[in-house]
Amino acid sequence: MQALTFQLGAEVYALDIRNVREIIQHGPMTTVPLMPGFVRGVINLRGAVVPVVDLNARFGRLASLPGKKTCVVIFDAMRDGERAELGLMVDAVSEVVDIPAEAIEPPPGFGASVRREFIRGIGKIGGRFVILLDPDRALDIDDMARLCELSQEAVAA
Repeated sequence: MQALTFQLGAEVYALDIRNVREIIQHGPMTTVPLMPGFVRGVINLRGAVVPVVDLNARFGRLASLPGKKTCVVIFDAMRDGERAELGLMVDAVSEVVDIPAEAIEPPPGFGASVRREFIRGIGKIGGRFVILLDPDRALDIDDMARLCELSQEAVAA
């Protein structure tokens, strides 16, 4: 498996490189009212409106503070069988690595800093561990859309 590794705080995460379209430098975003905290806003990517998700906030942590190395990973997500672009705000992008299947362990039963169902496995690369995200669960557009709707309903009530 080839994966793009990136940092959220002190932890290293990875996504299958086949789902990554490009990496762009963090820049200005247009905030969208009544969105949950993990939706940082939208960006204009060559004429397309792309929502940007703060992965720290999505994983239940404090929202990221953009720094010099903050990037937005443009990721291909699936919604209703169709491809949709989604921006993932990360603290820093590291590198593309090869992770052999035998170096991938199942997700831990407890103690992970991210919900277990978001984790595809734990990869071992040169003596360090990398958390392999399951994009179909961690970045499920329908699930995030439901959270947005609940957030709007809560504000309306």
